[in-house]
Amino acid sequence: MQMPFLPGSDAALFLDFDGTLVGIAETPEAVKVPDGLVPLLAQLHDALDGAVAIVSGRPVDVLDRFLAPLRLPTAGEHGAHRRDAEGQLMERAPTDLSEVIAAANALANRHTGLLVERKQAAVALHYRLAPELEQLCLDTMAETVGDRPEFELLHGKCVVEIKPAGTNKGTAITAYLKEPPFIDRKPFFFGDDTTDESGFAVAQAFGGLGIKVGPGSTRATARVDGPAAVYEWLKQAADALAAPGTAPR
Repeated sequence: MQMPFLPGSDAALFLDFDGTLVGIAETPEAVKVPDGLVPLLAQLHDALDGAVAIVSGRPVDVLDRFLAPLRLPTAGEHGAHRRDAEGQLMERAPTDLSEVIAAANALANRHTGLLVERKQAAVALHYRLAPELEQLCLDTMAETVGDRPEFELLHGKCVVEIKPAGTNKGTAITAYLKEPPFIDRKPFFFGDDTTDESGFAVAQAFGGLGIKVGPGSTRATARVDGPAAVYEWLKQAADALAAPGTAPR
């Protein structure tokens, strides 16, 4: 699997957050944003005429808080909420999650180490502090969803999440690539988890590159070791784009 080449001025960058821009932490609130990351993203945003977006399972307002004062185009909750380059927020119609929340909370109340993350359009059950409960979490959430077509179950790194069906990181990236300033650009998408696979597929279908962060099987055609390597690649990209005579590749 190749290392990702540096982008030209015709690129569009799509970046996952947890496990990609920041390391995985014991709880969602415990992540640390690397010093220099926010100004580096701002530099790339300017160099690519605004074609830089965050594509994450996190809610949009949470991502804004971690990356303040920057407000990039952002797809949150796996694309259920998406803010375009003009700042307009598009949201999926709300789905009744009361049964899902009740089941997740009941399980967390019985087992120390489980954490329920309530989002606007989804519910995530984290078991990072109790990895031995992985199968129980997966079985409980799968049973709760059953065959209801409005929901989809995602199994990521130490998390089981229920979200609206029909939205994923691939659909979010596709929507961006049909809008300015992303249209007609070569997409690069960095992600670390199974939930990023749809994004890799779309980036590569549009003539770009999917970049897997860390180990694991993937459809991505390039790989880097971890968030530190992502940061270094972004820094090299910013330097290359700032060089005189930078041309599309």
